[in-house]
Amino acid sequence: MSHNDIRLSFEFFPSKTPEGQAKLKTVREELSAFAPEFFSVTYGAGGSTRSNTKNAVLDIQASGQSAAPHLSFGGDSKEDVKALIQEYKDAGIKRLVALRGDMPSGMGGSSQLVYANQLVTFIREEFANDFELEVACYPEIHPEAKSYADDINYLKAKLDAGANSAITQYFYNPDAYFYFIDQCQRAGIDKPIYPGIMPIMNYKNLARFSKACGAEIPRWLAKRLEDFGDDTDSIKAFGIDLATDLCETLLENGAPGLHLYTMNQTEPSATIVKNLGLIPVEE
Repeated sequence: MSHNDIRLSFEFFPSKTPEGQAKLKTVREELSAFAPEFFSVTYGAGGSTRSNTKNAVLDIQASGQSAAPHLSFGGDSKEDVKALIQEYKDAGIKRLVALRGDMPSGMGGSSQLVYANQLVTFIREEFANDFELEVACYPEIHPEAKSYADDINYLKAKLDAGANSAITQYFYNPDAYFYFIDQCQRAGIDKPIYPGIMPIMNYKNLARFSKACGAEIPRWLAKRLEDFGDDTDSIKAFGIDLATDLCETLLENGAPGLHLYTMNQTEPSATIVKNLGLIPVEE
């Protein structure tokens, strides 16, 4: 399997401390060895990490790597969002991840744009085709979706508004992804949908996060992880094997690439990529 045949990308979250920022720089340098298409950087609800996100993004871009900032409206005005996007454009950034903006608590109803399809439309109106636009999608369906079909129609609206491709929430059941792709194609979606991969490092944290975002941990997997107790080394080793097998299944059956949620760690993402043979540089 050639690295050139698939798109590889890594996701970070912005650090709030100088120590965390220094560590993130080291992790980014180490993962750069795999020649990813881009590094994305998340954005807190209501823009709560806006400056940290921007600083991390500009640092990545200045290093010669491609950065893809996550972006949402939340409580920001159109003018503020436009100014931020212009700053990204001026820094040479070519890709944005457009997301739904959660309104900060206490703001109540407002005329702000909130939904991702509205943000995509706004970016296309203001910046034409200056950016590749990614959006999010949910193979196991967004926890707030009214129905399976409704969620797919919402994804279609984001892509029809001008997004180029979508990145999924993480999942551990490949059949959920393949069925989702099939249903998307039936709905007339023909743009690439990249699977998001979450390596398992800490079961308790994963269980808590999965409950909040609607990602399913299959019962057999939950039981297996419970067996390890607090043996973090065994959990990580098992998680690497699991993620490697999942990625192999996805790529062998037509997934166009992989987007790894790194949790700001070099490992286990680096080992998973090596296991897959996706190494474009000399060892």
